[in-house]
Amino acid sequence: MASSNSVVLVTGASGYIASYIVKLLQEEGWNVRGTVRNLENEQVVKQLKELVPNAKYPLELVEADLLKEDSWKEAVRGVTHVIHVASPFPDRIPSNPDELIKPAVEGTLAVLKAASEAGSVKRVVLTSSIAAVYDSSIAIPKDREETKTFTEEDWTDHEDPLLEPYAKSKTLAEKAAWDFVKELSDEKKFELVAINPGMVIGPLLTKRYTTSHLAIKKLLDKSTPAVARLKCNITDVRDVAQAHVAALTIPEAAGQRHLIVNHSVWIKDMALIIQKEFKPKGYFVPTFTAPNLLVRVSSIYDKGVKLVVPRLGKEVKYDNKRMQEVLKVTPIELEKTIIDTANSFIEEGIIKKSKKSQKVEGAEQAKGNGEAAPEGGKELEPEDKEKSAVAESAPADVAATN
Repeated sequence: MASSNSVVLVTGASGYIASYIVKLLQEEGWNVRGTVRNLENEQVVKQLKELVPNAKYPLELVEADLLKEDSWKEAVRGVTHVIHVASPFPDRIPSNPDELIKPAVEGTLAVLKAASEAGSVKRVVLTSSIAAVYDSSIAIPKDREETKTFTEEDWTDHEDPLLEPYAKSKTLAEKAAWDFVKELSDEKKFELVAINPGMVIGPLLTKRYTTSHLAIKKLLDKSTPAVARLKCNITDVRDVAQAHVAALTIPEAAGQRHLIVNHSVWIKDMALIIQKEFKPKGYFVPTFTAPNLLVRVSSIYDKGVKLVVPRLGKEVKYDNKRMQEVLKVTPIELEKTIIDTANSFIEEGIIKKSKKSQKVEGAEQAKGNGEAAPEGGKELEPEDKEKSAVAESAPADVAATN
């Protein structure tokens, strides 16, 4: 529960997860300060300011950069709680792993150092990842081969040569955070909580979307003819935001990690959920499973597909007991998460409305206005053209989001 003298700093506030956290904090009456990399980006500032227009406390925004340690001293000044979300997230394997590892580790330590020197910070909630618990780019550890189930006690082997850079960056950043807090003197010490979400999807707040959303987008935009034999540990962004906010004040959360994972699902099953909902509305959704060999061949030409190859056919689970029993987060139903996500892509214009949907909407609008429905379901001209353009140009929000 927010108190009148509490101020929460949310790093990387413009990111997908962070924006949801900012929104929920403001709705619950917290005084929120967010960091962005550039206050002159009017679009980002406007979108954040409009998340909760009637908030008890107006959102305060300040500039800070993960690789500029000095920028965090002022950002943390006077805050009582910190939610550190900002971290780079790739859409392909980088040529230089340090592109991810350096800002993740050094940025985390810069935020924690500033928090320890502020003298006012009581607790820091760190956004980590299940990739720091186990990442399927490497072999399943022998002690987990039978159950294939991982808990907060597990750590990804960051020395494994096959481990992908993103998972390594999240593992090293979280380990560095725990080590840093452990070595703090009593007068500088604060409580640390780690939140380890899975593959985060959910409805969009703006036209910006994340790498994790690409699975849903590609099932709707006809850019892929088939699906890979890939299993994902899905997390709804609304559950992730709730977990972060709960972790600010629940005493039992201090000093602990929390796996925020809702469902383990094959991509094909996701496709079937979308097909059931959207095929009657005129959308084509591929459900054919591509042979593993075809995916491997495709990875030669598509660096994004390379991220998928080591994970083909692997099936692991993450225990979300602490999520439900400590943080009191009840997972949103998988079907709702997937359908809400898909609908938001259409509503934001990233996926063009099918002609059948336009025809139905045109008929309903005409009926509401007491007019005859347009013959053949004529397309909605200016709005539709605008949305079509956006579908080709909307950027993937891969920086400072997770």
